[in-house]
Amino acid sequence: MRSLLYIVLLLTFAACTCGGKYGADTLDRAQALMHSDPKSALDRLNECDVALFDDSASVARWALLYSEALVANNISAPSDSIVGIAIDYYGRHGYTEEFRHASRLKALLSGGNNDTLASALYLQKEKEFLLYRERARRNNIILAALCALVIGAAVIIGQRYRLRTRNLENELLLSEASQLRQSLLMDRERLSLLESKLGESLDGRFNIIDGLCSTYYESQGTKTEKKALADKVKAHIEEIKADNGIYAEMVRCVNDCHNNLLIRFGEEFPTMKSDDYKLMTFLACRLSNRTIALLLGESIEVIYKRKSRLKARISASESSDRDLFLSVF
Repeated sequence: MRSLLYIVLLLTFAACTCGGKYGADTLDRAQALMHSDPKSALDRLNECDVALFDDSASVARWALLYSEALVANNISAPSDSIVGIAIDYYGRHGYTEEFRHASRLKALLSGGNNDTLASALYLQKEKEFLLYRERARRNNIILAALCALVIGAAVIIGQRYRLRTRNLENELLLSEASQLRQSLLMDRERLSLLESKLGESLDGRFNIIDGLCSTYYESQGTKTEKKALADKVKAHIEEIKADNGIYAEMVRCVNDCHNNLLIRFGEEFPTMKSDDYKLMTFLACRLSNRTIALLLGESIEVIYKRKSRLKARISASESSDRDLFLSVF
């Protein structure tokens, strides 16, 4: 389709550039001889085959010069059809001087001598003009068809290009959507794996921690009951805090489920305090602020402040794993 478009454009350009060349030299010579040798000028104009002219401007110029040569040779024209060609063309295109000159010649063409040969040649030129007009009509139809073909081809190529571009955009969107879906599925699998590992490895002890801590803060009853319950909860919490195996299992689960998050964190921040490292571990395990406060032996307000400082320190770092670390907050 694109090759066809190039061929049509080439043919159209060739047709446009070749127009107006036939007879131009003959008309120039005839015009130069008009005053010095009008008979030779008329002979040259009779040599022109009007049917072969390539544009209406050349035909109008020939008609004007031919009428002028007849008047200059004092020859009467059988009709005013040829000078009418010039009058019609120059009148429609706004050539005032040529229009007036052709109108004056029209009035003079009937006052000359009758010449049988000149009359025969005149009638021949009228026929040639009719042939030119028919050829011009066909050429206009062909040119209009070529233009329509070029426009149609351009539209088709444009539509195909837009369709190809739209398909590429759709494929890109589908690829991005697929990648996003895979990423979401991987995140969901990691979370599910973390929950599974924590649940299976610690046999629900993290849930017990959250329950005991909530009980400690929310218990109701007499002061004696509260104290007894609080002491019991504290004893369980201290037991869990003293069990290094539980904390080691937390670290292992976080690293397994979060792409070695704590190992990378330790490598990126080797001077980090142990309590901040523990805070990072508990956050990655999704423990509540109350639970973290009790496990670290701090108040909730202190935990909030330490979380804020730790998050700010990670955000200000240039670590390549910064987004991974910030995902636990």
